[in-house]
Amino acid sequence: MVRDLLTYLRKWLEHNIEHSKKHLEEIKELRKKVEQHGLKSVGAELSASEKFMEKVVKSLEEALKRISETNEGVVTASEEQMLDIEVEVDILEINRRLAEENRSLFDKYGLKVIDVRGAIGSGKTSLIEAIVERIKDKYRVGVIAGDVTTTIDADRIRRHGVESVCVNTGKECHLDALLIRKAISKMNLENLDVLFIENVGNLICPADYPLGAHLHLVVVSVTEGSDMIVKHPLIFRDADVIVINKADLAETMGIDPNKLVNDARRVNPKAKIVVTSVKNNEGIDELIRALGLA
Repeated sequence: MVRDLLTYLRKWLEHNIEHSKKHLEEIKELRKKVEQHGLKSVGAELSASEKFMEKVVKSLEEALKRISETNEGVVTASEEQMLDIEVEVDILEINRRLAEENRSLFDKYGLKVIDVRGAIGSGKTSLIEAIVERIKDKYRVGVIAGDVTTTIDADRIRRHGVESVCVNTGKECHLDALLIRKAISKMNLENLDVLFIENVGNLICPADYPLGAHLHLVVVSVTEGSDMIVKHPLIFRDADVIVINKADLAETMGIDPNKLVNDARRVNPKAKIVVTSVKNNEGIDELIRALGLA
């Protein structure tokens, strides 16, 4: 069992060292570019992030070295002895700190940021499109579209005449605070009032990675079945607004939207709950009010 644990930790550390080094190089490159354009304040923030990531890489490498020195975790003194390996860097804590920095930056520009979460096919992009079409004359809107490999969602958003940046995560099943930092560096935050972040289609991983948003909107569709909320309660407990989407398909799917509404209320009594159908143009105005954008 110890050997299996060490193998897992080694692979985990190697993976995160590789990603952290990649992020570090990207931060360095970005810092050089902004400094060349005279953006001293942004350069200073990126310099601080650069030093922080250097410490992260160093700590991860030290943890990997410590594991390598355990001789594959073979303990011969006693079967009752346990090998206690302390991994010095908590990736989730790093992300939390970066998210707080993102929030401070958003607040500096008076920008309202909404993290839109939900499974693949729940209708996140269609909802964002419907909202954007209604509010774009009142607010200056931007969208960050997270996807594993394509730019399809970002391209759809751009057709509505608003700024959209695509973030490809590769193998990762969620956005993280550092990716958002990189994305907003490509946007002029001074020209925005509202920013939607469309997270990667997943109901598990995004719950562990705050991005610095002011509101969490979680979308679940009737096509996902009647038990999706109770099966994935964590991400719904973190939601400020919960959307039961594709209500027009409820009868076809044999799903009672009220069951999902009741499940959402039990999991998160504080969240605002809205039933929508983009196809039938239902619930969109109510959702806009729930998000404080009316």
